[in-house]
Amino acid sequence: MRSTADPILQQSDEVAEALAAGAPVVALESTIISHGLPQPRNLEVARELEGIVREAGAVPATIAVLDGVARVGLDETELERVATEPGLRKLGQRDLPVAAALKASGATTVSATSFLAARAGIRIFATGGLGGVHRGWTQEQDESADLDTLARTRITVVCAGVKSILDVPATLQRLETRGVTVAGYRTDTFPGFYLHSSGEPVDWRIESPEQAAAIMRGQDAFGGQESALIVANPVPVDQQLDPVLHDHVLAEALAAAERDGVTGQAITPFLLGYLMRGTGGASLEANLAAVRGNTALAARIALCWAQR
Repeated sequence: MRSTADPILQQSDEVAEALAAGAPVVALESTIISHGLPQPRNLEVARELEGIVREAGAVPATIAVLDGVARVGLDETELERVATEPGLRKLGQRDLPVAAALKASGATTVSATSFLAARAGIRIFATGGLGGVHRGWTQEQDESADLDTLARTRITVVCAGVKSILDVPATLQRLETRGVTVAGYRTDTFPGFYLHSSGEPVDWRIESPEQAAAIMRGQDAFGGQESALIVANPVPVDQQLDPVLHDHVLAEALAAAERDGVTGQAITPFLLGYLMRGTGGASLEANLAAVRGNTALAARIALCWAQR
């Protein structure tokens, strides 16, 4: 069963009851299920991530759009559909009205998940890595919609930085310009997605979920711009992708993309696919290690937030 008060956004009964009671809820994206992992592992990981949230004492709210309706909290049948339905679209925030009008189905990216979670009243969202400013921006001016959404959405995103195929310094500059707060979780440097560190410093360091929740309360107390808080949580050193291998394969991938004329929306899946093949799947395992850690931390922050 699910709440049907809103014709284009429906919460599962479990999520609706948790939010009404002020219980901790963690939003999870669905693109990792539909586009990020091979079958049947994608469904196994989807269940695993929801299990991590539940074990911590919070309620998982995996988000997707099915038949034009934004679903906040998926049941088993809906999870299976996202994991197995061929041709499922990848939806950013800008795509949501079109998907609703055309009764389309799709998995939600960081921008769409952040927007829908906030609209449903969920404050904490766990993901792998954010989108950002692409390399060669001065020529292509390619920048992820994630940054714009985070600049005007009051949500806390626990992530392992931005995808390492991007221009990390430029992305951090854009986040600063747009008023998005970035705090390193027990780190002084911004995580490198597959890598423990990108080498770029962060202005703020926090040591506990309680401190993250306190920052969230401060955002509300001060008011002003409805921007996000990014809690940058690095993948553990012993679970990161080998940095030398990462740099070598990424250089090859960038050269191959330039040689083959891959640009625009095709560049990210091209580079990530090249990295997965070039590292023998090790990049995927580092990604999953990051997502698991981010999900566990997000659940702990949600518990602290619910105690307000």
